[in-house]
Amino acid sequence: MASNDKHNEKTVEDLQPGDLIEIFRPAYQHWALYLGDGYVINVAPLEETAAASLSSAKSVFSRKALVKMQLLKDVVGSNTYKVNNKYDDKYTPLPAEEIIQRAELLIGQEVCYDLLGNNCEHFVTLLRYGEGVSDQADRAIGAIGFVTAAAGAFSLLGMFQNKSRQGQR
Repeated sequence: MASNDKHNEKTVEDLQPGDLIEIFRPAYQHWALYLGDGYVINVAPLEETAAASLSSAKSVFSRKALVKMQLLKDVVGSNTYKVNNKYDDKYTPLPAEEIIQRAELLIGQEVCYDLLGNNCEHFVTLLRYGEGVSDQADRAIGAIGFVTAAAGAFSLLGMFQNKSRQGQR
């Protein structure tokens, strides 16, 4: 990404190995981990081509992913990004050397992917902190829970109304 992009808080020269990179896609955020020298590690769906991975939402629904080392500028494409080590207050980052070693062992590996339980944010936070966490997934789970609870409440309300009508006959 161009270093003069006002949406990017840091230029590639300012990034530190082990930094979490949040990439703003049209409908979701993609996450990568900075390795150094302009490269990141991230997970991408197996069936996606390099060109498709820049804008496709397929990555959200894929069940398998490939761990890739790519240039940050290629992963970001025309999207914006920022360094977002937002969990540093809650979890202690592992030493940068350990993060990079762990990441390098995974390059080229096929991994399971699950939007809610094992997504790209889980992947990079597992590398940085030793624990996979995802606010994005937690928000989705919360929304699903709310919709489920609301549907259940409306169903119960419908049952009560039907029983009430039957009792009035």
